[in-house]
Amino acid sequence: MADLSAFDITKRWPAKNSDIIQLYSLPTPNGVKVSIMLEETGLEYEPHLINIGENETWTPEFLSLNPNGKIPAIIDPDGPDGAPIGLFESGAILQYLAEKTGRFLPSDPVKRIETIQWVYFQMAAIGPIFGQLGFFHKFAGKEIEDKRPLTRYVNESKRLLGVLETRLEGRNWIMGDEYTIADIAILGWVRNLTGFYEAGDLVEYDTLSNVPAWLERGLARPAVQRGLNIPARD
Repeated sequence: MADLSAFDITKRWPAKNSDIIQLYSLPTPNGVKVSIMLEETGLEYEPHLINIGENETWTPEFLSLNPNGKIPAIIDPDGPDGAPIGLFESGAILQYLAEKTGRFLPSDPVKRIETIQWVYFQMAAIGPIFGQLGFFHKFAGKEIEDKRPLTRYVNESKRLLGVLETRLEGRNWIMGDEYTIADIAILGWVRNLTGFYEAGDLVEYDTLSNVPAWLERGLARPAVQRGLNIPARD
């Protein structure tokens, strides 16, 4: 069995099998990126539910792995040099797992960096903007009388969906015929925008054609369906 004692997070969430990847997460748009990727690659892993509603990401044990206090995070007992490695930031984890397995990231150098570019597009634009729209539309922000913030995030979300709509013209996936970590990074956020955030009408989602078809293709993948519910909520 691998020795994970150097990782304090395992004191609060102990590993049952320390020889496989430990996932610390919750089924949010960011969290499911990694669970979907793990399901797609077939890597063995052990999920640990981190309850953000009870501020478990701000405990000393979780912060020891991710000082930014956000899910997801992983420990891989078989890191690049054979020693355990801890990682946070969903985009970095996607890229790491793709490189570890040689899957869902093109080997061609140009296509590889282009794929990573679209992952960064999600990290820098889609995630933050869609998340703010959700806050001002569905959560505490909806009580704010000044609707200019909501209007700003609605308009920017529509613009970003337009970028995706254009990119997907004539393509099955972000990178064409090849399903990649770019798709895995983005699909959970689009699903959340129209589902959990209930913002489909706001962003005029029904006026799009390429994005809904792409999302439907993604959600039809068995590994995606499994990953969307991991770790299982209590």
